[in-house]
This record gives sequence, C-alpha cells and structure tokens, in this order.
Amino acid sequence: MDGRWPRWGTDAGLVVLTFLPALLSQPYVDTSGPAWASLTVYEAVGVVALLLRRRLPATAFIVVYAALLAALVGSAGAGAKLSPLVFLPLAVLLYNLGNHGTSWRRTVSAVLGVTVLSVAGLWLNRMTTDSGDFQGGLDVLAALAPMPLAWAMGFAARTRQELLAAAERRAADARRAQALEAAQATQRERTRIAGEMHDVVAHSLTLLVVHAETLRARGGELPDWARAQVDGLAAAGRQSSGELRDLLRMLRDPADAVPLHPVPDLGELDALLDSHRAAGGMVELTMDVAPESVPEPVQLAVYRVVQEALVNARRHAPGAPVHVTVDGGNGGELRCEVVNGRAVRQATAGAGIGLGLVSMEERVSALDGELTAGPTRDGGFRVTATMPWERADV
Repeated sequence: MDGRWPRWGTDAGLVVLTFLPALLSQPYVDTSGPAWASLTVYEAVGVVALLLRRRLPATAFIVVYAALLAALVGSAGAGAKLSPLVFLPLAVLLYNLGNHGTSWRRTVSAVLGVTVLSVAGLWLNRMTTDSGDFQGGLDVLAALAPMPLAWAMGFAARTRQELLAAAERRAADARRAQALEAAQATQRERTRIAGEMHDVVAHSLTLLVVHAETLRARGGELPDWARAQVDGLAAAGRQSSGELRDLLRMLRDPADAVPLHPVPDLGELDALLDSHRAAGGMVELTMDVAPESVPEPVQLAVYRVVQEALVNARRHAPGAPVHVTVDGGNGGELRCEVVNGRAVRQATAGAGIGLGLVSMEERVSALDGELTAGPTRDGGFRVTATMPWERADV
C-alpha cells in the first residue's frame, strides 16, 4: 500500500461522506414517500457513477447531473422537496472532472451537455408543477453557483501533480546526466593515466627486457652466477611486461578486463620463490592445501601478498631468510604468512614508496579478509593475510 489508503477504502469513505449527509438531513426537510423514492434512486445512480469517476470522469458527471435533475423535477412534480445536500455528489464529480478530465473536448462536451439538460429540466419543472414553491428558482441557482469552483480546484490539483512529475523527471534526467558526465570524466582520467604509464613505465620496462635478452645472447662471455641473474631478470621483465599490458587494457576499457596472460595462482609460488632465490635471497615454503581446492580470487590474492612481501624483504632486509606458510585447514579460511628475519646487509636508502602494504590490504579486504603486518621481536617483519573461502566463491 506504500503507506496510503487502498483504493477501495478511499472509494468507500468518499461514498459515505458524499451520500450519507443527504440521507441524514432529509427527515428535517420532507418525509413524504415521493421525496424518499426520488432520493433513493438518485443516490443509487450516484454511487455507481462515483465508483466509475476515475475511468469515465465526464460521463460520470453527466449521469449524476441528469439523475439529480430527474430527482428534483420528479419530486417537485409530486409536491415533495429534497435536501439541499443532494448537490454534494455533483461538487465531488466536478472536482474529479477537473482532476482526471485530461481531454478538453470531453470537458467542453460535458459542460454543453449539462447546459442542455438544465434548460430541459427547467422546462419540465415548469410544465409539471404550478406551485411557485416547487418551481426551480434562485435557490437552485444559489446551489449551482459555487460548483465551477470545485472544477477549478480539481484542475489546480492536477496541474500541481503534473508540475511535480515534470520536476521529478527533470531531476532524474539531471542525475543521469551527472552520473554519465562523472563516468566519462573517470574514463578520460583512466585513459590519461594509461597513456602516461605506457609512455614511461612500459617504455623503460621494454628497454630493460631488451638489454637482458642481449646479455643472455652473449651469455658465453659471462660467469655462471651472472648468467643465472640475467635469466631471472629477463623472465621477470617478460612477466611484468605482460601484466602491465593487461593493466593498461583494463585502465583504457574496464569492460575489456580479461587478461591476455594466465592469472597467477598457488601453483606458481615455486617459480616466484625461485626468482627470489635467483636474486640472492633465501626462502622456504610450507603449504598444506591443494591449490585446485582454493578459489581463484583467493589464489591470486595469496600470490600477490607473497610477491609483495618478498619484494619488501629484498628492499628492506636484503639477505634475510624468509619463510612462507600457506595453511588452509582453519575452518574454511586460508591463512598466508610471510616472515623474514633481520637484514644481513645494509638496505638501500629510500627504497620503496610505501604503497605495498596498502595494496595488499585493499586486495585482501576485497575478499572480506584481514591483513596484519608488523615487526617481529628479533628485528624481522611478519605479514599475515586471512581470507574466507566462501566469500571468494561468491
């Protein structure tokens, strides 16, 4: 019902308030049989017309007006009078005509019709009674004079409703236009960022891969330890280039966010740890969960957490041993922990820009997980991510 009266309740209340006053006041005006008969027939017709007022506003008004004229003329011819409140339904239907009568042609036709009926009713009234007490005169004119005001009130109410509806449509259009403009501005900014990343990062990364491949081509001139480093550098560069291309495609067009390369998962943790060892680090992995049983979003999040934690360990604690633990036996939750010890060599001053932990926290939070990070008692650093499997499946 949306907090409003149901339609049948409104109709029932309107019928009672419109037709009951005439029935209650009639005993004080005339209790003769012809008066009651005319009033009863008139109100029966009026009730039906009132219930059809929304669907047929002009027809309902004409029918009730004709029934009222017939009741007044008939009762006057029999020497009976009706209560002045019999005009109340006419006022209600005039208001309804102004509120629901959207066709000016039908409204004008209704006015012309009641004018003809009025002339015919006055003529019949003069023909059927000789008494001046029962001939229509100034009393009838006084009752009909305020009736156009009811139509004007209905027309004003309809106009106000139309203005409100038009204002709501304009507001909705403005909101849609604002949302579209914001989306377009966001897309323009994404495209700009993608262009700058391509011009700066992608170009530099491509040069890095080219130089690494050049060194690999001349690997016979390098010592064994250098060849291993160059191989790792070239592999990391190719992987980063592919991921960067995927990121740039997503920035330019979010709808085209399907990666060109396979998404990293738990099965690639060994290769990630090997790249850390190739860079001179020490790392061990303990994993007691089958990768195929873990949802893909969780696998990707774990991979990125381990990747970023290893990068931070190389930057801030070079040479420190790192232990990675992936535990999936805690009641539907996957727990990933990366702990590194105290730095063996001096860290590079100003390494990193402080966004690694923020990125990890956002990725884990998107899966309704929790990330904690902080120093250990022995001077190392611990990163722990806990993510539910059920939320990731959704």
